Amino acid sequence: MTPGTRFIERLFTAACYGALAVMVAALLLLLVPIFVKGMGALVFHGTVEYRRMRHELFDRGDGAQLAREQAQMQRAAQPMYAMLAEFEAALPTNPPAVRATQAAALRDLQQRLRVLLGPLPGEPQPALPRSQYGQTRWDRAQVKLHEVLYAEVWDYSNPDTMGQKMEVPRQEQFAGTALAPLFPFLQQHTRAILQPRLTCYWRFFTDASRDAHFFGGIKPELVGTLYLTLGAVLLAVPFGVLSAIYLVEFARDGLLVRVLRMCMNTLAGVPSIVFGLFGLACFINTMHVSPSKSVLAGSLTLALLILPTIIRAAEEALRAVPMTYREAAISLGATPWYAVISTVVPAALPGILTGVVISMGRAAGETAPIIFTAAVSVGQTLRIWDVLTQPTPVLSWNIYNVATEHEAVDEIRHVQFGMVLALVALVLLLNGAAIILRARMARALKG
Repeated sequence: MTPGTRFIERLFTAACYGALAVMVAALLLLLVPIFVKGMGALVFHGTVEYRRMRHELFDRGDGAQLAREQAQMQRAAQPMYAMLAEFEAALPTNPPAVRATQAAALRDLQQRLRVLLGPLPGEPQPALPRSQYGQTRWDRAQVKLHEVLYAEVWDYSNPDTMGQKMEVPRQEQFAGTALAPLFPFLQQHTRAILQPRLTCYWRFFTDASRDAHFFGGIKPELVGTLYLTLGAVLLAVPFGVLSAIYLVEFARDGLLVRVLRMCMNTLAGVPSIVFGLFGLACFINTMHVSPSKSVLAGSLTLALLILPTIIRAAEEALRAVPMTYREAAISLGATPWYAVISTVVPAALPGILTGVVISMGRAAGETAPIIFTAAVSVGQTLRIWDVLTQPTPVLSWNIYNVATEHEAVDEIRHVQFGMVLALVALVLLLNGAAIILRARMARALKG
């Protein structure tokens, strides 16, 4: 071997290791933030309002301990409520112009305090759960505290530029009044009022959401994703493997086979949104497999989406089986079909499962094909016998929905990242289970 050849080999080896390092770095760059931010849905500092919500909506926690904590919260916040009452009582004595300005400022302050601490003393219980409680997470409470302490105003003093948003201390709006001491008091005593405590909410994966994901977990989305993924695989694998067996073992090379391969390659390149529209038009509007959206219609649509991948993977796996396997089976008296089923397909199973693994990951993460056929934004966990007629919440669709369409996007960032973590973990678990099964099959075939 010449020095030049050795140099090229070493260069090629270094390039391979470099490519592997880049791939690992890219995976870490993607997965580490998902894991870190997704864990924020499970591990966080929950306030006394979180513990009250958990007790009232989910019947969990120590009621006696919660009562003591709420009494402590009321005692810690009582001076602030006294300042509000004193200011409101003195408001009618002010001149009309001052009274109108201060009344508007008071209403805004009261609304901010309701968001931070819940309904004020003496107010009726709101109808929506999101309005019945203050901030349940300490990180969000700090954001809302800042909104109480500072008011947003717009500066239009420069006619040559657009208005500039500024933050001014809200205390200045109430200078010289009974409310002026409220702001430093609240800043110093917010922790004593809300009593944050480290919380591990592992039921995030097993609880249903309440009030459009303001509270609760993502169980319906997890179950719905499993239903659609497994349904698509169960529908696509038999047809895909049988099609591959026909194309490899029995079909003669001719016009029909070439047309079939061309159609299969075209199907693999069709945008996924087209599959969703086709599923709506074919399975729901024409074939009426369900009255409207359903898990069945979504699974059929996803099955068409992953069918080309399964066929191609199965074809390659079948071609990789040595011809001697077929010849040995036929020489022992087996028919061609029995030789394929009893000898060739078991030897090709590890390669076939590779295609199934890839297909499962794609089916679990697809959004466009199920928008029109299976997915809804809010819903309960489906029972197994409802999959033929009912739609379901799905992780991929709900991630998009709560991240872009939800009315309080910033309030539920932890839910968004928690859903992403759950989807990635689900795909990894499904792929891991299939890889382990493939490895065991490969070892069994080697004897």
